[in-house]
Parts: sequence; C-alpha cells; structure tokens
Amino acid sequence: MRFVGVLAGMLGSISLCACGGTPRAPWCAQYSSGMTDCSFYSYEQCTNSLSGVGGVCSPNPNQRR
Repeated sequence: MRFVGVLAGMLGSISLCACGGTPRAPWCAQYSSGMTDCSFYSYEQCTNSLSGVGGVCSPNPNQRR
C-alpha cells in the first residue's frame, strides 16, 4: 500500500512538470576558460556575467525558432 502512495506522488509530480515546454534561453556566454553557459534571457545578463572574466556572448544555437 505504501508503494501505491509513493507511485501516486511521483506521477503527480511528473504531471506538474513543464518538461519540454520551457523555452531555452536565447543567449550563451562562452567564457575565456572554455566553459559555456546558455542560461541568459537577455544580452545584458550575458555580458554582465562575462564582466571581469572575459569571453563572448552569442545567440544560443539550440534556441527554438
């Protein structure tokens, strides 16, 4: 019976998930260290993240069109 409760909780959590529906952020920061972070929703956010560490901002190549 406990298993059924856990299973119901898991299925309820999955149904609330916005899986696949969340848009990808349109900007990527490519840091001078070689790391890439594609979590920026504005160009300004991206450039602020690079401030002091170096790198470039570019459009996210995985952005949905």
